[in-house]
Amino acid sequence: MASLPQSFFRRPAAEVARDLIGTTLLIDGIGGVVVETEAYDHEDPASHSFGGPTRRNASMFGPAGHAYVYRSYGLHWCLNFVCGAEPRGSAVLIRALEPAAGIEVMRQRRGVEKARLLCSGPGRLCQALGVTDAMDGLPLDRAPFALLPGQAVDVVTGRRIGITRGAETPWRFGRAGSAFLSRRFA
Repeated sequence: MASLPQSFFRRPAAEVARDLIGTTLLIDGIGGVVVETEAYDHEDPASHSFGGPTRRNASMFGPAGHAYVYRSYGLHWCLNFVCGAEPRGSAVLIRALEPAAGIEVMRQRRGVEKARLLCSGPGRLCQALGVTDAMDGLPLDRAPFALLPGQAVDVVTGRRIGITRGAETPWRFGRAGSAFLSRRFA
């Protein structure tokens, strides 16, 4: 099965974020079903792109359908998918997966046994999948990435997590009833 085309990402961030729920994300064959995302738009005060291009956020201003990887609080990598039409600067943060492929490798990388703790949160997810800054700017429709279409699922919406500006914007999306979310929806 072919990866989602780059054209899938040439839409508003909130639409892409919602439609990613239920897709399968693999990095070098390791990954699972996307169960939680957050959208960030170039006009959104919570977005890294809000103040314009910098060295850190340069990938957000590149082509849709590419990775934007950054370090959060100097500790964890976070994986985002660049999206939107011109001007760029919009992205979707991948917050959680339901592990499905390469679970033993994920357990070794994370040092935990419980499947629920492998990919529930952007930092955990990146550690489990082996995401590093070397993936920043890479196209999502080629190795090491595979992003496969999924089945239609029930999606819930809520406020984004861990931000102070724009927190009221309901751009966090999750698979209804998933045990693998980083945090339950209110």
